[in-house]
Amino acid sequence: MSSDPKVHSFQDVAKHNHKDDCWLIISGKVYNVTSFLDDHPGGDDVLIQATAKDATDEFEDIGHSENARDMLKDYYVGEIDVSTIPAKKVPTKPQSQPSKATTQPSQSSESSGFLIKLLQFLLPLIVIGLAFALKNYKKESTD
Repeated sequence: MSSDPKVHSFQDVAKHNHKDDCWLIISGKVYNVTSFLDDHPGGDDVLIQATAKDATDEFEDIGHSENARDMLKDYYVGEIDVSTIPAKKVPTKPQSQPSKATTQPSQSSESSGFLIKLLQFLLPLIVIGLAFALKNYKKESTD
């Protein structure tokens, strides 16, 4: 890495998004991985799909080895201007008013939930009780 790294805008890096010219953004740094595409253990498609965005999460989620992290140094071409990275879109919920049916559980759903919990507790006790009674009944009938 040079002491005065070149700073690239997101738009410039995003143009390098195909097999013949592939750049990635990982942890605020820009890497030209074009020459590594054929050697990547996960295949070149994985790298190409990680272009034109911040690929840090994808890189970290895979759990790359220290050796893989060291290899990045060979492909380093500069830093990313973080002010040019588009904000990630966060899914938002619609601003409509929820209906009463969804905000307040009905009495029948509350009672059925209680019934299920009660059966989950009582059913094993009933089975154990029946098994014990059957064992004692067999024991008495053989005596």
